[in-house]
Amino acid sequence: MDSESLLLEPARQLILALDTPFLWWDSARMMDLNDLRVFEKVASLRSFSAAARALELPKSSVSRSVARLETELGTRLLQRTTREVVLTEAGVLLRARCVDILANIGEAAHLVGGFASAPHGLLRISAGLGFGVHVLSSVLPQFLERYPGIDVSLRLGDRSLDLVGDGIDIAIQMGPLADSQLIASRLGTMERYLCAAPAYLERRGMPSAIEELRAHDRIETPGDSGRPRSWIFFNEAGETVRFEEKPRLSTNDTVTIHRLIVNGGGIGVLSEFICAPDLQDGRLVRLLPEWKMPALEVSVVFPSGRELSHTVRAFIDFLKNSPDMGKLWGNSADQDEQHAPL
Repeated sequence: MDSESLLLEPARQLILALDTPFLWWDSARMMDLNDLRVFEKVASLRSFSAAARALELPKSSVSRSVARLETELGTRLLQRTTREVVLTEAGVLLRARCVDILANIGEAAHLVGGFASAPHGLLRISAGLGFGVHVLSSVLPQFLERYPGIDVSLRLGDRSLDLVGDGIDIAIQMGPLADSQLIASRLGTMERYLCAAPAYLERRGMPSAIEELRAHDRIETPGDSGRPRSWIFFNEAGETVRFEEKPRLSTNDTVTIHRLIVNGGGIGVLSEFICAPDLQDGRLVRLLPEWKMPALEVSVVFPSGRELSHTVRAFIDFLKNSPDMGKLWGNSADQDEQHAPL
């Protein structure tokens, strides 16, 4: 190799390193991007002192950064004179490339920062069919309008979901939470009423006591282990009654139960968000109004081992702060966040 080639060899090695970015991150020669940023500032200002002032660093720190970078690359980048700093050939090449590199890094950081600060991306939501039809269908358009960067995939159904396995970000949970691997953020409570259609009551009569319910056709979802699901009643006198009777008709879908009751198929318990319009318009009648039923807790749940994204947090905050949510399902309970029971 001639003398000219020997002089140019450091520059060729530098070009190879710059054109092969992964070489920069080899464990044996990790390059500090801060050193690259310091070098670029010295090179552009042609002065260690001016670069130190611009970066608000001690001049000694600037000198160490450049020296460390030269050691990592195995070549001199700057020639120091009494009057100014002069770039070597390798320094000229590095400055030309690192301007683009630092600009790209800055752009990437800006994009990621924007992604984190502004909710963005796909939000996967799971909810029961009734809640989806009667509540989410009304509030989701407002949510999407407020957050134009968010897309929503809504999965409706009453079956239990494996949130992690099914790729669900957040689910609406009605009632107690059995899975200890989930965290619940409580939205409030929902009232439930025992109802029947006027046409059914004309045929079968109006019950005036809880025991009289045994003479009526009960519509209900299946209970655990095949047992009938019990109805619990309480009154202002502090009395509590548990009523258990085999249903005449059972189905796992609450929307279907609602339609069956409205169409005169029997008596059943409905959540307020489903039956309130029918009670108001006379399509349903509330039975035994002197007795109340325990309110149903409504929560949003998500995996305990997953940090909440800005998108999920935005949806939780929206549900908690939306005045339409309370109107749609009569939520009057205090809102708080709690861990799911073990």
